[in-house]
Amino acid sequence: MSTATGDAMTPLLEVRDLSVGYETNGGFWGRRGIVPAVEGVSFEIAPGETLGFVGESGSGKSTIGKAILRLVSPLAGSIRFDGRDVADDGPRAPLSYRRQVQAVFQDPSASLNPRHLVAHSIESSLRRHGVTTRSEVRDRTLEAFEMVGLDRSHLQRFPNELSGGQQQRVARARARVLRPRLVVCDEAVSALDLSTQGQIINLLADLQQSTGVSYLFIAHDLGLVRHIAHRVGVMSQGSLVELAPVDDIFGSPQHPYTRRLLGATPASSPEGRDERRARRREFRAKAEAVS
Repeated sequence: MSTATGDAMTPLLEVRDLSVGYETNGGFWGRRGIVPAVEGVSFEIAPGETLGFVGESGSGKSTIGKAILRLVSPLAGSIRFDGRDVADDGPRAPLSYRRQVQAVFQDPSASLNPRHLVAHSIESSLRRHGVTTRSEVRDRTLEAFEMVGLDRSHLQRFPNELSGGQQQRVARARARVLRPRLVVCDEAVSALDLSTQGQIINLLADLQQSTGVSYLFIAHDLGLVRHIAHRVGVMSQGSLVELAPVDDIFGSPQHPYTRRLLGATPASSPEGRDERRARRREFRAKAEAVS
């Protein structure tokens, strides 16, 4: 993917020494406590940049996304958006922040009310954020649907009448209709088949090119992250162990955990498969020479 359009010296999002924990219920002994999920994580996202976060389940990457979305409160550290620390807003961020920072999650059907038409989900989001005139609601809804490759007929359908890919496009349209500057994509395409994944990834890239939106792209699929991200952060046990441009992460990883993570990933590209075949042929040739 091409380099980000933003200036690295003026980040859109700046996270410093972020720590997040979850309170335990005490269990049998009734002792409550805090279980750390993320400790001392720092990174930036520039305007027009995609930062990918990878790591095993439980590594803390989704917790970081929730902290940015203000779904969980940090124990320590700062989250500065456009130069302003959103932690100062308390447990609930104002609508002005939520307009600029949107999310697309793994299961779009869970965020779509099965009893309402798709149009209601889009239009209600606009009205909640102050867009009340009927003509502007209609125009912005149709604009968002056109941008994600859906036509107006989909607005008059219920969520269960749409395919998984169409539901994900609706979720992307609902995030896009508010014209955010940052979108947190948390395993946003992991439940889709490979063909639909490719379509959604290309859609995200096209929207970024046309609008300049930034993405935090959280995924366990390294192939997807390699395709869409400008830089990649590698999470392990709540810590950010490596952060580098995508070509450096996949070409010359520095941290042992990153190397193990990449080594455990099957080669999905033709080039990767050819390289593995070449290594197997070399191994067989050496084995035959020894015998």
